[in-house]
Amino acid sequence: MNVLFTEQQIQQRIGELGKQISADYAGSSVTIVGILSGCLMVMADLLRRTSIPVRTAFISASSYGGTRTSPGQLTINDSMLTDLQGRDILLLDDIYDTGQTMQKVVVHLQQCQPASVATAAMLWKPDRNQTGMEPDYFGFRIPDKFVVGYGLDYNERFRELPWIGIPDEHDLQQAAE
Repeated sequence: MNVLFTEQQIQQRIGELGKQISADYAGSSVTIVGILSGCLMVMADLLRRTSIPVRTAFISASSYGGTRTSPGQLTINDSMLTDLQGRDILLLDDIYDTGQTMQKVVVHLQQCQPASVATAAMLWKPDRNQTGMEPDYFGFRIPDKFVVGYGLDYNERFRELPWIGIPDEHDLQQAAE
């Protein structure tokens, strides 16, 4: 596997994002809504790096699954959401690929009548964007490559890696078994 971002690079960038988000929401609070399951690692680290009051909530939205390496039909489950009416929301995902997931979840969350909705992703593939929408906050821009680690998976494998890498065919074959 080719390492794209080391654990140290990721933690440094998360610290920078935490400071930026804290400055942007200074004097108020924000509800970070994480898109499961990929958001878990970045959300945990980001929460520790913010200096403002933060609430958390989760939503499930997935267009990948199993051995897919490209997005398919999106399904949304909002049964884990708290009351978001009148709150500033920061929607957090592991990766901003085509923008379709983020755009559809933002529209879904706007039905909760929040004060505002901003978006954040650890990784952003600007060359794949199909919506014209861009994340308000992001960790790293990446090329149009399939990546794993730091919460990102292939067939529910590789999430535990503390770094982000590009798997080769051998890695994918082993994970598919």
